Amino acid sequence: MKLTGNTILVTGGGSGIGQGLAWKFHDLGNTVIVAGRRASALAETVAGRENMHVLELDVADPASVATALEVLAREFPQLNMLIHSAGIMTHDELGDVDMAARIIDINLMGTIRVVEGLIPQLEGKDNAVICTVSSGLAFIPLPSTPAYSASKAAVHSYTVSLRHRLKGKADVIEIAPPAVQTGLTPGQESREGFMPLADYLDETMENFAKVPTPQENLVKNVLPLRNADKDGKVEEMLAMFESLGIL
Repeated sequence: MKLTGNTILVTGGGSGIGQGLAWKFHDLGNTVIVAGRRASALAETVAGRENMHVLELDVADPASVATALEVLAREFPQLNMLIHSAGIMTHDELGDVDMAARIIDINLMGTIRVVEGLIPQLEGKDNAVICTVSSGLAFIPLPSTPAYSASKAAVHSYTVSLRHRLKGKADVIEIAPPAVQTGLTPGQESREGFMPLADYLDETMENFAKVPTPQENLVKNVLPLRNADKDGKVEEMLAMFESLGIL
């Protein structure tokens, strides 16, 4: 994976991990387009940064996705990399079927809408890369967030399929974060035991720099979840969730 000289689209680029990765790649000399629903957050992300651009995008709205794809093809034909970080999570989804459907639509179908729409522009280009974002909860579900966990498990499965489909046409990398101090859920920015965002971003960029680039970008904190099934520690991980009061 080439770390410089790219033109990169980062969805969910107005906050959290998406924003942090957008800044990291921009600092390396890449042209970066940050996409999201909140124009004010996107404007703050690009403020004072040349070669950083804003694209309004609602991944849950097929019309918004179609419009964004047209803009990208017209204004950024050199686009060769996608980091699809857009997603939502709530700890209030239990019993709320409408919220569960929204979570799955944004996290899974939003991924599919954006990735499938961009494949014609990306595949076959030199150094073409598609990065999806799943979660450690793709491998061990958090029982209090079943729709979120299931949506991320589905993103993992989709990514595996995508990697085989695009072999020789684009590199496909899955980013699977652990619990990170971001604004994904209320109070998460300072929650004890969650990985500081700056530390997460540094380790993630170190993984991107490895040769060859790993197909799964996994920081050390997420490995117990990623490997729990193989290591026979699923129940141990669920017990850990319970001890943290988040089961």
